[in-house]
Amino acid sequence: MMGRNSVFLIATQTYYESYHGKVEHLGYPKLVAGCADCHGFHNILPPDNPKSLISEKRLVETCGKCHTGANTNFVQWIAHATHNDPEREPVLYGTFVLMTGLLVSVFGVFWFHTFLWWRKDFWEKRELRAKGVFFPLHLRPDEAGHIYRRFSFFDIVLHFTMMVTFLGLVLTGLPLKFSHAPWASGLMHFLGGARMAGLIHRICAVITFAYFGTTIAYIFYFLFFKKIRGNPNPLQRLFGPDSLCPRWKDIQDIVGMIQWFFNKGPKPRFDRWTYWEKFDFLAVFWGMFAIGFSGLMLWFPEFFTIFLPGWILNIATIVHSDEALLASGFIFTVHFFNTHFRPSKFPIDTVIFTGRFPKYELVEERQEQYERLLAEKTLETHRDKYPSVGTDLFSTAMGFAMLAIGLLCVFLIAWEFLV
Repeated sequence: MMGRNSVFLIATQTYYESYHGKVEHLGYPKLVAGCADCHGFHNILPPDNPKSLISEKRLVETCGKCHTGANTNFVQWIAHATHNDPEREPVLYGTFVLMTGLLVSVFGVFWFHTFLWWRKDFWEKRELRAKGVFFPLHLRPDEAGHIYRRFSFFDIVLHFTMMVTFLGLVLTGLPLKFSHAPWASGLMHFLGGARMAGLIHRICAVITFAYFGTTIAYIFYFLFFKKIRGNPNPLQRLFGPDSLCPRWKDIQDIVGMIQWFFNKGPKPRFDRWTYWEKFDFLAVFWGMFAIGFSGLMLWFPEFFTIFLPGWILNIATIVHSDEALLASGFIFTVHFFNTHFRPSKFPIDTVIFTGRFPKYELVEERQEQYERLLAEKTLETHRDKYPSVGTDLFSTAMGFAMLAIGLLCVFLIAWEFLV
């Protein structure tokens, strides 16, 4: 039928790569524009015919049937765009190449870092356990289990909000990203359909912007108003041990960690924050710009095309999709390993839920912070009680549930790439 009517295969291929086509393929054709909505039913004319619904003269009117406020900028959106043809769409092709390069480089570096860390941590832990060493040798056994606070209630609530909304965004985005996967329609149906999934996605996005704004406000408070020992100035606070801003010591720690991986030196001595924790934190800022801003453009295309050409939306689609894949893949593999799956933490570390950890972990993993608190004679001000039964049960149950959902997402993504 395609050949008989002189319709090229690329027309359907590119349609099913668009948001409209993906939703239609998932089983919700009434929610999106189909071929006839733009091209008409029987009187289908070529674009150079003034009477055609997609002619330059009528295109704003045609798009305006669904997109109220569509203008001449809006109709510059490329309906049948492809990022695989450098001659046809060089800008989209370049964007796709850049995003693919970013994905490959980030995953390549951090997965290699993860493998080296697992190997070293596994053997070091095994050798110590074989010798009967379970706690730092220089720590009194009766003090090893003393509990200290690591995260404030504000930190716990902020992370919990981030965790829930991130999973909501990933689960509602996966069926669209991989709409042709055999599991996509089932997951979309489980979420309540495309309309409900879209609503959940947008609610999670709004909450994400809210907690990001809260984080910015807290940074301002930390730099200028929070009471800190010694009353350091904002610059000293920014690059001090309690800040998540990178500093020269983080570079030294990265070099030291690599040397430790290859048995060329001792493991670095960390303060309150490690370099990988700072990377996780700063990645949120890049993610909010790349994923957040592109998401807003796709949510409000009529507004943004008041002052931007429509083909920017095609770029936003590529950036939003690939950056979301990078974020979800990184969190569910690298971040999960760093916090839960490395041998010294496996199978789960509930500190982010309880806000507390034992003294032996403080001494073993954050030696510089421990010694700094001792020198300041403030160590005991961080002393706390063991979590209540309710907190303990909730932390364990919630932690394993979130890990399970994250690993399910990894499985679904891997299925699409490997099967």
